[in-house]
Amino acid sequence: MKKQLLPVVVKGVGLVASFLIVLGLMQVGIIDGYYQDTIALICVNIVLGVSLNLIVGFTGQFSLGHAGFMALGAYTTALMTLRFPSVWGMLGGILLGALIAAAIGLLVGLPTLRLRGDYLAIATLGLAEIIRVLMENSDLTNGASGLFPVRYLNWPWMFVFTAGSCLLIANFIRSRPGRECIAVREDEIAASSIGVSTTKAKTLAFVVGAFFGGVAGGMYGSYFFWIVPKTFNFMMSFNILVIVVLGGLGSISGSIIAAILLGVVNNVVLANPVLVNVQMILYSLVLIILMVFRPQGLMGDKELSLRLFRSILPKRGRPPGEVLHSEEVAR
Repeated sequence: MKKQLLPVVVKGVGLVASFLIVLGLMQVGIIDGYYQDTIALICVNIVLGVSLNLIVGFTGQFSLGHAGFMALGAYTTALMTLRFPSVWGMLGGILLGALIAAAIGLLVGLPTLRLRGDYLAIATLGLAEIIRVLMENSDLTNGASGLFPVRYLNWPWMFVFTAGSCLLIANFIRSRPGRECIAVREDEIAASSIGVSTTKAKTLAFVVGAFFGGVAGGMYGSYFFWIVPKTFNFMMSFNILVIVVLGGLGSISGSIIAAILLGVVNNVVLANPVLVNVQMILYSLVLIILMVFRPQGLMGDKELSLRLFRSILPKRGRPPGEVLHSEEVAR
């Protein structure tokens, strides 16, 4: 029982420590407004990366429509905070936006998830572009001029949404529906032969991923002061996919590490006028180098854990006087 509780305690202590450290640095002014915006964007990217990893990494479905779900969450939350300017308006907007994204994911997922490979990617990309074009030509969303929502999301709320989303997705993966999604990824025919409804598993993963994509969009729409449709174009979907591939398909820890790493790199690039013009070239070079030297991503399908650290640490030699087992004596 103690061995089972130890990882939970370590993760809990790590989460609380990270929250308090960032909060303390904000209070003393070391983390100013610019770095707070960077941290907020990293938190949004973490939720986006982890939720897309559920679809692409754990279920094996190639989706490029996450920017559309993010847009639904962002605009819904922005409209709610403008209509009901309060923290409750923000919370209601994030929840409503996530539910709308999940509903759209369900309606689109039922027919399109029967497709595979590139066909599914094209269908989901078309969905994201349809959502963006509708928002660009709608009076409700103020068209291409965008919206100027009220900021109600601070660091405590940002941390709660980020950590809560990651924990909920991790628990979903460990549940029976999550194991069915992994079975579909490994071998869809074999999973179907043992009674797994592959269409149901893929649709459920797509809906859950869309829900948390809407949550990430709501976080974006309640923190940044300007929401425009061009933010949620194809490049946004591509950037989210880069996070998933860089961190490792099937690794929540990998998506978190990749989102933080790319957030720091992006911060450095934007601070240098020369590098801004070659930002996409740098991203492409990073992906090429990754595919050559570590095609499985930074973490592969592994998660950060005490057992992983023990395997990395050098093993101790046999203490003097230790009795050898019979198999070792025979060898």
